[in-house]
Formats: sequence, structure tokens, C-alpha cells
Amino acid sequence: MSLVVKRNRTALPSLVSDFFNTGRLLPSVFDFDADLFDGDGKSMMVPDANIVENEKDFRIELAAPGLERKDFKVEVDNNILSISAEKEEERKEEDSNYRRREFSYSSFSRSFTLPENSMPEKIDAKYENGILRLTLPKKDVSISKPMKQIKVS
Repeated sequence: MSLVVKRNRTALPSLVSDFFNTGRLLPSVFDFDADLFDGDGKSMMVPDANIVENEKDFRIELAAPGLERKDFKVEVDNNILSISAEKEEERKEEDSNYRRREFSYSSFSRSFTLPENSMPEKIDAKYENGILRLTLPKKDVSISKPMKQIKVS
């Protein structure tokens, strides 16, 4: 079995997209339907996921550099695994001649439908070196043996 993946994304209003994506002579330079902004204009890069299945478990890896453990929210509801992160930053620079203050806000959200043979109550999540790794153990499924006919004597 494999995991079903749902990417949560929104795009900029079609007016902006239509303005930059004329598509007449040259290919589009700006792809505003990509995962760059959400409906509120906040920066949103959706990390791709690596999903590996082996005999004992499923493993999901998301590359999310620049975040911290506290930025992530991992939930399971109705057999849907949701992974999201939000990061807010503020930088200030002051000198005798100028002042600069910058804000940035970024977020993403990914959802995965869990297979029936997974154990969502035992999911393990670790974040290190910019990669979020989740391990979803599989249920021990005993393979039924073929029917055996017993001869009555």
C-alpha cells in the first residue's frame, strides 16, 4: 500500500497571474500558480516529500531548512496526517544614519492519507539538520494460510 498525498495550495488572484502569464510569444517568466504565495500574500514554499515503505514501517522526509522544532505542527485526524509549519521573523538594524526593520512570515501545509495498515498512534517525528523525518509503524498483519482440507477417516 502507499500513502495518498494532498498538497494544500492556493494561488494569487487571476488578475495578477494573467498580467504576468501572457503566454503569447515567450514562456511565462513568473509562475504565480506555483507554491510561492498563499491567498494572504504570505511566503509559502511547500516542501516535497520523500516517502519510503519497507517491511516494518513507512518513512516520510520533508526538507524544511531554516525552521525549528517549535515551528511544526503534526496531527492525525480521521486517518489524515497533516504536517504544517509557520515561522515569523523580525529583523532590526539601527545606525546613526538609518533604521531598518523587516518582517517575514512563511508557512506550509501538507496532508497525507494514511494506509490502513499503519499505526497513527505510534508516529515518531524528528527534526534535525533541516529535515523533518516521520516514521509510521505498520501493524503486524498475519498472512492467512491457505485453506487446508482435512480428510475424515
